[in-house]
Parts: sequence; structure tokens; C-alpha cells
Amino acid sequence: MTATTSPTSRAQRLDRLPFTREHGRLVFGSGLGWALDAMDVGLISFVMTALAAQWALTSTELSWIGSIGFAGMALGATLGGLLADRFGRRQVFALTLLVFGFATGAAALSWSVGALLVFRFLIGLGLGAELPVASTLVSEFAPARVRGRVVVLLEAFWAVGWTLAALIGYFVVPRSDDGWRWALALGALPALYAVVVRRGLPESVRFLELRGRTDEAEATVRRFETAAGVAPAPSPQAPPAPPAPGLRALWAPGTRGRTAALWTVWFGINFSYYGAFIWLPTLLFEDGFSLVKSFQYTLIITLAQLPGYATAAVLIEKWGRRPTLATFLVGSALGAVLFASADGDTTVLLTGMVLSFFNLGAWGALYAVTPEIYPTALRATGAGAAAGFGRLASIAAPLCVPPLVDAGGTGLVFGVFAAFFALAALASLALPERRGQALEHDPAAPATIR
Repeated sequence: MTATTSPTSRAQRLDRLPFTREHGRLVFGSGLGWALDAMDVGLISFVMTALAAQWALTSTELSWIGSIGFAGMALGATLGGLLADRFGRRQVFALTLLVFGFATGAAALSWSVGALLVFRFLIGLGLGAELPVASTLVSEFAPARVRGRVVVLLEAFWAVGWTLAALIGYFVVPRSDDGWRWALALGALPALYAVVVRRGLPESVRFLELRGRTDEAEATVRRFETAAGVAPAPSPQAPPAPPAPGLRALWAPGTRGRTAALWTVWFGINFSYYGAFIWLPTLLFEDGFSLVKSFQYTLIITLAQLPGYATAAVLIEKWGRRPTLATFLVGSALGAVLFASADGDTTVLLTGMVLSFFNLGAWGALYAVTPEIYPTALRATGAGAAAGFGRLASIAAPLCVPPLVDAGGTGLVFGVFAAFFALAALASLALPERRGQALEHDPAAPATIR
């Protein structure tokens, strides 16, 4: 009697592959967009410091400049996830780059605080949608055994972009009264890169199957198999595409617990990270550092993000997602406490580097965890909704910094950030552990998405 070999699904065929040059092209192509995104977010912290002196802005006006982009990001992240589950990951990714690239270029021409606020909101729409969509796309191609590491590698491009922002802030912004305009003009590069994304990156095989585009899905899988030198294994016909479930499905039985935990982590890490790093150059300047020195210290502190990502990339496949995320969040809380009590140039620099190391390692782990929590039909929606909810914290945090400084100085500010990191660490313990599992294998998920 001859044994019958069951057909291999396209997702299984992707999971069995080694990391190939096609994976590398996908990560680099998505990561370059990610870095340009980070560069734009990072630039505003330096622009705020320059405008505070040049336009004689109040702390309230600076707070709104810091926060308005995150209002756009909150809306953009939610809409971007919904659109990506309906129209495709690659299409939405390219559109987001186009939107925030053109808006950043326009912001360089700002003639008033009001005009800058409008442009910053439009920039946020594009930025907010891009990140969850890019991480979803990469996670759906990465082999299961290294998926977490690959997504952390993608997130590491954030440090590259923020470092570019720090370099531009250090070398360009202080050089003239129009330095901040030239800095924002450089942020328009994503508009050009959107063309490359639209033509060069593959569409998610899982999305294509859900939409019944099996020929395209098969061609994409074979492209990756050819790069790995693996013989194709024909896959069964995909079932008819279900309707996109929408936001209500995030709170269905079996899913609501993980959604609540994930949203709490996103809220806590956004509040602390953006509250700290958007205001960091300005806080250093107000504490007596020169403009150039505050930018220099911010650049050095930013560089500590890179080893944080590298460490998280190693641990996420050795320890797992949940313990890695929790550990780095606890380390971030400790770093914030140490920075709150820092006294003297060297101590400020070292404790800032500790905060930067752990905080960005936590971000890498969070982006690895997020797309794994939901099934394919809900994956981008779930990632976008979590990011959108987190952006509410990034709106609030810059607004909270001035009154906190008035109430208790920098020490109180970073003490509050430490408390939010600790809250996020506790919530992370309620997330499912998906190390080494296929994205489709999730016993805890509801059988039917309604």
C-alpha cells in the first residue's frame, strides 16, 4: 500500500526555506523605508530645539509640534492596517512613503507654527501607516525558525534612521537660520523611494492567497525557492477568500485578552520612548548644555540603539518573544530611573545610553511579537490598531513633559517614564509565545473570525 503525501501549502514552503538573498532584499527594501521614517520622526526633535530659539516658541507650542505628528500617526496606523488587509501590504507601504515624503518636503516651507502643525499631521498619517504594514509584510515571508530575528533586524533600521536624523541635526540644523528647513527637505526622500518599493518588493503570499490570486502567490513562492535552490512543491488550491474581518474581530472571544495586553504594551512604550527622545535635545539644552553639545550627546545616546537591537535579535530566538520583551522593558525602566537621578555630563551620557540600549531592544521585540498574534486575515488590522492605540500615548507624552518639568524637573519626567515602562513589562507577560511556530498555527485563536 502506497502512502499518500499530503500537499504542502505555500506558507509551509516559505517556512522551510533558509534565509536567502530574496529575504535579504525584502528586509533591506522594507528597512530602508523604515529608516527614512525614523529619520523624519527624529528630525523633529532637533527642529523643535532650533525653532524654540529662532521663533521664540513657548513650551506649549513646542509640545504641540512634538505631538501633532503622532495624532496623524494614530489615525494612519489604524487606517493603514485596515487598508493593507484589503488592498495588499506592498501597495499601502508604497502609498505611505509617498504621503509622508511629500508632506515632509512641504513642511520645510512652513511659514508659521500653524502651517508646520498641518504638515506634521499629514506626515504622521503616512508614518503611522507604514510601520505596522512593513513589519507584517516581512513577518509573512520570514521562515518560522528565524522570523523574530528577521523582524528585529527590520526594526534595527529605525536606529539607522534616527542616527541619520542625529547627524543631520548636529551638522545641518545649527549651521544657519534655515538649517531646520534643509533638514526637513532631506526628509522628502521617501517620496522618491516609494517608486522603488512599488516596483521591487513582493506582495505577501498569504494575502494573495486570501484574495484568490493563486498564480501570483505561486510565482512569488517559486521566486524564493529558486533563490534557495529548493525544488518547488505544488500547493493545493487555496480556499475562497473570506471577507476582511475588521476591527471588531480584535475583541472577539479568544482574541480580546491578547489585544488588551498588546495595546497596553504599545501604550506604555510609546509614552515613555517619545516623551523622552522627542524632548531630549531640548531638555539637555534647557539644563545648560549648548545647542551643539545637546545635539552631540543626543547623537551618542542614539548610537546605543544599535547594540540594543543586536542583542534583542539574538535573544528573541533563544529566550523567546515574551521573556525578551519583558526583560528589555524592565531594563528600560531601570535606565529611565538612572537618567532621572543623573548628575554631571558623564553620568547623563552613560545613563542615556543605557536607556537607549534597552528601549530600542524592547521596540525590536515588540515589532516581532505583534504580527504573530493574529491570523492572516486580521494580521495587518491588528498590528495597525495596536500601533494606532500606542500613538495616543505618543500624542500625550510630549504634552505632559512641560508640566512635569515645572512640577519636579527632569527627575520627575523620567520617573514617570519608568513607571510606564514597568506597566508595559507587566502587560507583556500576558502575550502568547510564538517562537518557532508557523503563523497559521495558533490554537488559542478563535476558529471563526466574525
